[in-house]
Amino acid sequence: MAKFAYRMQSILDIKEKMEGQAKIAYGVANAKLMDEQGKLQQIMIRKAGYESQARNLVNGTIDVPKIKECKRAVDTMKTMQRSQMMNVHVAEKNVEAARLKLNEVMMERKTHERLKEQAFEVFKQEMQYAENKEIDELVSYTYHEGMTETR
Repeated sequence: MAKFAYRMQSILDIKEKMEGQAKIAYGVANAKLMDEQGKLQQIMIRKAGYESQARNLVNGTIDVPKIKECKRAVDTMKTMQRSQMMNVHVAEKNVEAARLKLNEVMMERKTHERLKEQAFEVFKQEMQYAENKEIDELVSYTYHEGMTETR
């Protein structure tokens, strides 16, 4: 029996490799987003701690230098929080871009897989046709052989 060889197999292989790379890129972008969100969470916790410390300093014995220092720390944390929120936003955009690229590459791979399946179906039909033709030739040959022997 003949062996099926898809003539665009190399393209399909490349598409599968590209999909693997896109999955890795998506995973890396997602990990970066999680890391940036974790950093933002830590900054928010530190800021809340400084705010709590500032409230405690105002309630007790008033120590102006410590209150000013704590206020500067809160302002610094606010600045860091804004900066980190921008980093998180950039990471979210990168994740979305990687997701869109992954979807595009997956659609291309699936398209080539469908083309391969269609080519295989055509191949099976051609093989079935060739087999039926061979059977018909054998049957007609044996039928004609039988007719010539009986005469």
